[in-house]
Amino acid sequence: MKLLIIVPAYNEAESIVKVIEELREKVPQFDYIIVNDGSKDQTAGICREHGFRMLDLPVNLGLTGAFQTGMRYAYEKGYDAAIQIDADGQHDPAYIPEMVRIMEEKGADLVIGSRFVTEKKPKTLRMIGNTIIEAAIRLTTGKTLTDPTSGMRLYNRKLIKELAYGVNYSPEPDTVSYLLRCGAKVEETQVTVRERAAGESYLSMSRSIRYMTQMCMNILFIQWVRKRSETV
Repeated sequence: MKLLIIVPAYNEAESIVKVIEELREKVPQFDYIIVNDGSKDQTAGICREHGFRMLDLPVNLGLTGAFQTGMRYAYEKGYDAAIQIDADGQHDPAYIPEMVRIMEEKGADLVIGSRFVTEKKPKTLRMIGNTIIEAAIRLTTGKTLTDPTSGMRLYNRKLIKELAYGVNYSPEPDTVSYLLRCGAKVEETQVTVRERAAGESYLSMSRSIRYMTQMCMNILFIQWVRKRSETV
């Protein structure tokens, strides 16, 4: 399988070298591309200095814009599959070959690296939103996803095209829910997510609450009435 690893990066100067070096060490058989999303720090300069493969966006488009840029690159370069991993070091690339195996053996359109397939979900305030989003997806699709907020997702070529050229496709749980309703086959596999290698998460408690509320509204109402794609 010809696979592209997409690494959206915004102000990740402190962690990007470690992330790419780990990719080269653990999964050298796969290609990668960094999508520098108009970073204001030295992310772009560091990538050039190390000779990393990079798409350098002149302005900050946000995660959705960076994600779609990576997907367009993957489609136009003829990749069979693409996976998004975070530039902060939280996602361990050692799990990617197993995700590829599941996609190939089960004919999945999308494989999610989940923290809770075999591990119990902790009873913390942060996990409340994850659980509520899980319930919203189950209610609208009949499918149980143990970790719908996981950002480690592997897409096949059919979905690469859909996400690259379609509209309103963010790399978020509401998109996964919509793809399920359109008939996409989604599988999960157990992964371990690490702490950030550097920097701080933008998701404060208040932002987490707003994020959970927005995702649930999208899943239960907006995506429910959205016209289903004919290409999925």
